[in-house]
Amino acid sequence: MLEPLAPNLWHTTHHFKANGLAISSRMTVVRLAGGRLWLHSPVPIGPALRAELLALGEVAYIVAPSKTHHLFAGDCADQFPQAQLFGAPGLRKKRPDLRQMQDLPAPGTGPWCPELDHLLFEGIPLANETDWFHAPSGTLVLTDLCQWMQGDMPWATVLYAKLTAVHARLDVPRSVRLLVRDKAAAQASARQLLQWPVKRLVVAHNVVLETDAHAQLARALQSLS
Repeated sequence: MLEPLAPNLWHTTHHFKANGLAISSRMTVVRLAGGRLWLHSPVPIGPALRAELLALGEVAYIVAPSKTHHLFAGDCADQFPQAQLFGAPGLRKKRPDLRQMQDLPAPGTGPWCPELDHLLFEGIPLANETDWFHAPSGTLVLTDLCQWMQGDMPWATVLYAKLTAVHARLDVPRSVRLLVRDKAAAQASARQLLQWPVKRLVVAHNVVLETDAHAQLARALQSLS
């Protein structure tokens, strides 16, 4: 179920329906020094996937990266009770049932550094998305900020992708643009993202970009200007 993307980097997808719309969501897995595993945006963990993860190393950190990507975080934490569960700013208030959840530490200070670092994409408080860069592989991991829905999909999902401008190319969905409350802060965060030397882009829904990732990201983020 886990597919390799680069040394010490894997992903897997989960297909489900959200508000009646057929979509997929992606969990990204990084193996850190010493064999510790970092899980980003957990999906349901069945016996087979759990066994694959345990074969890679010890699940040490589980990250719910935004206020909208947390659905399976509690179940994942139950599967790996020794792991620390971290949530995006504001998520603890939204999910008081996740008593073990900690707020993410400041960028550059987490136990996953220096292999991983993150920033809070500001200006969109409903999401408070945290975006992550895996330096050894040059991989940027996003959730909803940028999307590109490709391939064979149900007609309703294709229509949604076209209406939100994420069917033909990578872009910031119109649905996300409507949530921007501080345009200057969002633009500043976009500039910060582009300072990372991105070679690969992994987003939560559908696509993984392996070619011209930095250029495609820069073009997509122009919609926030």
